Amino acid sequence: SSTCALVTGTAITGMDLHMFLQGPLDAPSLLMADNLRTGGLVPATEPYSALGFSGIANAGVSLSPALLNTTGNNAVVDWVLVEARHGTNSTVLRSWAMLVQRDGDLMLPDGSTPGLVFPSSPVRIAVRHRNHFGAMTNGTFAPNGTLLSVDFTLNSTVLYGTSATATVNGRRALWCGDTNNDGALRYTGNDNDRDPVLVRIGGSIPTATVGGYYREDVTLDGSVRYTGSGNDRDAILLNIGGSTPTATRTAQLP
Repeated sequence: SSTCALVTGTAITGMDLHMFLQGPLDAPSLLMADNLRTGGLVPATEPYSALGFSGIANAGVSLSPALLNTTGNNAVVDWVLVEARHGTNSTVLRSWAMLVQRDGDLMLPDGSTPGLVFPSSPVRIAVRHRNHFGAMTNGTFAPNGTLLSVDFTLNSTVLYGTSATATVNGRRALWCGDTNNDGALRYTGNDNDRDPVLVRIGGSIPTATVGGYYREDVTLDGSVRYTGSGNDRDAILLNIGGSTPTATRTAQLP
């Protein structure tokens, strides 16, 4: 009799993901500013490997240059990370560098809708950014090749922790201001997030500014400012409460 060989393939799960970053988010329109794109500052290659993030499945990936020509709601805002975390102990199993658009949609660096091979099941989904707090779903998902939809901007999406995100015009957005990426917002004291802003602009003249792609650019407008309109210091103070500079806020990612 004849012999047949059977090969089992891993299912590719399509993902419909949405998130807002508080720093560049305009409250009335619920669209994020794309100043990094218009200023030619969005890195051609994902920045997270160089920042010390490990386990990125597409580490070193470059974006399709044509994406930076897109304007309007689908314009690129910045690079973000999407993580698949263990459904029980929340350890990071795998992560992917992606791009977020002005309206909060996530896409792969080639402009396509995310379709990913997950390392195991069930998983929790988390989203992260280089100077914003991350957020993670409280419930788990069992990727099996069918579409997985997670909208981190909706209040109906149950998230892990307490006050895991900011609220902007009735929608959720990742807390901004974590300039040293230590998972805590501090305005004063050791390891605070305000001093790096001052250091970045030179450390002695608070009215100075510096342009570029920096973690200290909390608002993602392409310029680091310590004082004046649109500065990056005030957002940190507001996010710890706005009145008590010694208060702190802690990220809710385990």
